[in-house]
Amino acid sequence: QVQLVESGGGLVQAGGSLRLSCAVSGSIFSINYMGWYRQAPGKQRELVATITSGGSTNYADSVKGRFTISRDNAKNTVYLQMSSLKYEDTAVYYCYATIVTSPGYSSQGYWGQGTQVTVSS
Repeated sequence: QVQLVESGGGLVQAGGSLRLSCAVSGSIFSINYMGWYRQAPGKQRELVATITSGGSTNYADSVKGRFTISRDNAKNTVYLQMSSLKYEDTAVYYCYATIVTSPGYSSQGYWGQGTQVTVSS
């Protein structure tokens, strides 16, 4: 059974930095697309950053230049380095990945449980 577990969230001051990690475990043949999403209170979940298996990245305009997504394929882990944090970054951050669990199987999407990031102003 595939699981995604986020870690690294917490309370930080505006202007500070934080690094989120998402470790994928379970029966895994390959991990393709990986991404970070966030959901603030009363808001829709939104895309933050994505990274492909080949390392191509994409960012929401609101975080471009401040956040960096990366992945360690050997560890089945994706990271989100967040710098120059703003109050508006406060949200629950979710890890998402499309995963093939066995050869010949189609990929399926999996979500982590989320980790809270709170930025004080």
